[in-house]
Amino acid sequence: MAVTVETLEKLERRITLTVPATDINNEVEARLRKLSRTVKADGFRPGKVPMSVVAQRYGYSVQYEVVNDRIGRAFSDAAREAELRVAGAPRIAQKDESPEGQLSFDATFEVYPEVKLGDLTASEVERVSTEVTEAAIDRTVDILRKQRRTFAQRPAAEGAQETDRVTIDFEGKIDGEPFSGGKADAFQFIIGEGQMLEQFDTGVRGMKVGDSKTFPLKFPDDYHGQDVAGKEADFLVTMKKIESQNLPVVDADFAKSLGIPDGTVEALRADVKKNLEREVKFRVISRNKAAVMDALAKAAELELPNALVAAETDRLVESARADLKQRGVKDAEKAPIPAEIFKPQAEKRVRLGLVVAELVRTNNLQAKPEQLQAHIEEMSQSYEKPAEVMRWYLGDRQRMAEVEAVVIENNVTEFVLAQAKVTDKVLPFDELMATN
Repeated sequence: MAVTVETLEKLERRITLTVPATDINNEVEARLRKLSRTVKADGFRPGKVPMSVVAQRYGYSVQYEVVNDRIGRAFSDAAREAELRVAGAPRIAQKDESPEGQLSFDATFEVYPEVKLGDLTASEVERVSTEVTEAAIDRTVDILRKQRRTFAQRPAAEGAQETDRVTIDFEGKIDGEPFSGGKADAFQFIIGEGQMLEQFDTGVRGMKVGDSKTFPLKFPDDYHGQDVAGKEADFLVTMKKIESQNLPVVDADFAKSLGIPDGTVEALRADVKKNLEREVKFRVISRNKAAVMDALAKAAELELPNALVAAETDRLVESARADLKQRGVKDAEKAPIPAEIFKPQAEKRVRLGLVVAELVRTNNLQAKPEQLQAHIEEMSQSYEKPAEVMRWYLGDRQRMAEVEAVVIENNVTEFVLAQAKVTDKVLPFDELMATN
């Protein structure tokens, strides 16, 4: 039987579904009879509850279930017959008038859009690359040294210097009044490592144990504490303790402490370089992928299904609540998060998802088994026990689905870069690593 599909607006469609009332009634009666075998009611033995009592108590809910089941199947059959790609769930509403002996419903829904991919050869994409330099290796080794440094109390006659760990009491006032977060006792930080504002570092340099001094400090206009941003405070600081740092020497013992088997400095630097190159590769891929996705979104024309945007918006809201809960926010699941603030992001994600799916479908860019295996192997190499990490991924469908999504995006990136107008740019190591 032919299905009549009514076009309402853009992607919205409507189908009228009709089912025989006798089919509904027969199914409801059959389910109620089955239910009567196990239902319990005061004054009746199990399995002996009269059908009239069962119908009175459960009739409405059973009829609701039956109608939903039958209409759901009817809608699926109609959509399949009409070769429709339905986006989201349909809205079902019973019609006021139906043919004799029938129940009629309107199913209103959206369909997936036609995605028109533009000429990718006209798209402009900046492709970055980065080299792991000796200077980058030196800085990483310095970080490893700092992670294993020790501190010793500085002689009383010496003042606090750069890289010293100091313990202080302080109290800040604005216009003579204390402010929230402006006071602490036995507060510890390392001078010159960015833990405190530069003016604060400057203020404590040269102080000796037992010294007290007051100095002014102007908070930046973009300071994270909005109550004090842009304001000037006076801080009273008392030096309690000064410790100088002792960095380990980069030698065989240091290399062995980091798990380098042969314990040579050369092997340590080679291991650092290998890890940096792996991190650089993933960051470069991520950055180039983002550039490709932006170009794809600009090159495509399509309408967005409201149902998909709404579903993605809801997902982002729930993700935000989960993040708040993880941060320890009380009643995070009830947090009043306005959905509209996520709508632009949801629209962008849905748009890009549809464009990528179309590109994958039309150009056979699906993830191949060997690509999935290679990607997991590469990721696992940054862990102490790669084999366990691989089993962790391979043993879970959800995790494998996430890996598959990444590999598909990589395939799309390579496909677009092979066609687009590409401008190559060498990005300094520090600049690449500074990006999230």
